[in-house]
Amino acid sequence: NDLRGALQKQSVQHRAHLKESELPEYLAKLEVYDGEKLTQLALKILLLTFVRSAELRGATWSEINWEKAEWRIPAERMKMKKQHIVPLARQTLDLLRQVQHISGNREYIFPNSVKPMKIMSENTLLFALYRMGYKGRSTAHGFRSTASTILNENGFKPDVIERQLAHTERDQIRAAYNHAEYLPERREMMQWWGDYVERIR
Repeated sequence: NDLRGALQKQSVQHRAHLKESELPEYLAKLEVYDGEKLTQLALKILLLTFVRSAELRGATWSEINWEKAEWRIPAERMKMKKQHIVPLARQTLDLLRQVQHISGNREYIFPNSVKPMKIMSENTLLFALYRMGYKGRSTAHGFRSTASTILNENGFKPDVIERQLAHTERDQIRAAYNHAEYLPERREMMQWWGDYVERIR
């Protein structure tokens, strides 16, 4: 019935995220972050790739293709259980090279600081945001909304943005065979985003 639909819509949670006008200040604070270098780099890469926090924290070096400038996240690590391709902007590749100096000899790109055989803790990124003064103002997940909003406002096709966010494909048949959909446009968009973040920083 109508009421049930109305109640369900209420439960969608809009996580705290930064507006475009708040990004320059955030980037300035991130630049002088005084915690672990690896945490700082993780937050920079999270903004540039706008993947889910778990997808970033579980990333392995074997998922990175340097020649193609691609990060291929296997299906089993994705929320939608479908391989996801993240085209890597020049800025993201530069950051990954910095990370290599810290964890290049490990399986995980972002190992746990206490138990390096495990992945970085979920709280590491959240507490870093708290430490920078963003408690209640942004979450690790929030960068997805920030990026999506800005990309939409700058004329990128909603379908291209949605595919890069790895949101569920409503047409299951279409989803089944085309995980690389819009890849050229996505490459262009991700480089535009890398340039944009660099410019406002």
